[in-house]
Amino acid sequence: MELKDLFLTPLYLGLFYGLAFALRKRFTNPLTRKYFIPALSVKFLGAISLGLIYQFYYSGGDTFNYYNHTKVVYEALTTSSSTGIKILTAQPALDADMLKYSQQMVWYNSPTEYFVVQVASFFSILCFNTYTVIGLFFACLSFCGMWAMYTTFIRIYPLAYRKFAFAIFFLPSVFFWGSGLMKDSLCMGALGWAFYGFYHGLVIRKNIVTAIFLGTAGAFIIASVKVYILLSFIGPCMLWIFIENNNKIKSKFLRISLLPIFITAGLGAAYVGVTNITAGDAEYDLENIAERSRINQDYLMRRAVTRQGSLYDIGKLDGSIGSIVKVAPQAVVVTIFRPFLFEARNPIMLLSAMEASLFLFLTIKLFYKSGFLKSIKLIASEPILTFCFIFSIIFSIGVGVNSGNFGTLVRYKIPMMPFYLSALYIMQYRADSTTRSKKRKQLALR
Repeated sequence: MELKDLFLTPLYLGLFYGLAFALRKRFTNPLTRKYFIPALSVKFLGAISLGLIYQFYYSGGDTFNYYNHTKVVYEALTTSSSTGIKILTAQPALDADMLKYSQQMVWYNSPTEYFVVQVASFFSILCFNTYTVIGLFFACLSFCGMWAMYTTFIRIYPLAYRKFAFAIFFLPSVFFWGSGLMKDSLCMGALGWAFYGFYHGLVIRKNIVTAIFLGTAGAFIIASVKVYILLSFIGPCMLWIFIENNNKIKSKFLRISLLPIFITAGLGAAYVGVTNITAGDAEYDLENIAERSRINQDYLMRRAVTRQGSLYDIGKLDGSIGSIVKVAPQAVVVTIFRPFLFEARNPIMLLSAMEASLFLFLTIKLFYKSGFLKSIKLIASEPILTFCFIFSIIFSIGVGVNSGNFGTLVRYKIPMMPFYLSALYIMQYRADSTTRSKKRKQLALR
């Protein structure tokens, strides 16, 4: 961070807030309006805090690596616009002028990291290449997608708007890691757009043009940055569509008879979609994913040891799909319910441990209160619950297997957290509604 951050950040904050207040009425209703500015504010807090912590606590890290690359692109753009545009668009045919800049960037030929640099470089043009302001732009981008996620959940369960607000916006890990100049900010916003686009475009078929645009944009960004999120998302989406169509069949006998066919078709469609997206990808092709998981686990665990990180052990991977299946239950537990409070080694991990404790408490409470079989039946009968839990489980297996230490896991798991907690709140809402209904019936009988 530099001196210009101190002068320009308050100015741009004022501009962002002015725009937010101007647009709030258009994108809110009387129930959600009070959350719009607070939700945006915690995103700004997360973006600024991320930079400060990486600078003064970690003494560097990925966010400043992205910014250092952005500096090079910004210099190219201000020195020679034609060369700068070539660098910004990452043209592979390098000429002498481009080499001067591309040689300074180790991520120039790394598409996922350089995509973040490209987005940051675009924003840098609008703010004199100021790190904190670029972070605020990322926070705004993330907020827009997450507000779309919030409005989608509210459309399904309007009366749970308070709890959805907490689950989506106010979890500390989510607004800290998902707000600044990082991949995670882009992914959180894009996931919100993809969720909005899927639900409005394919489930209820309303606002189709907007839904297609936002859904496609979200899927593109996720595929460009962290394609494994998209892989975890596609399967539950396809299953939701087929279950939704099955539920529209009036005949109960026919509906029950066709359910296995719809589920099989949904899983088949998901498999085709996943294989087409990852075909030829050295890291995420289904034929390579088990071996890549083993390599990632070994690398991250070695790095955690050298940095005195907090390791966890879910079992050894041998590069086969069978070994992933074997450790899958432990991967789910470690992702959703850990670190435990006694495993926290620093303030950031303590926040994650508190969130994990909340997840564990609500999960046990709801399944105990409703009964395990009734809870499973409820999840199977509600497409939104089916989607949220399956997405959370698939995603948790992926990041739980590949992380190896809590320091990495805390950041990797945030895309799952709003969906899992929202699903728990929906179950709580349903359980409370059932209890209230029983009480009304008992009073009526008296």
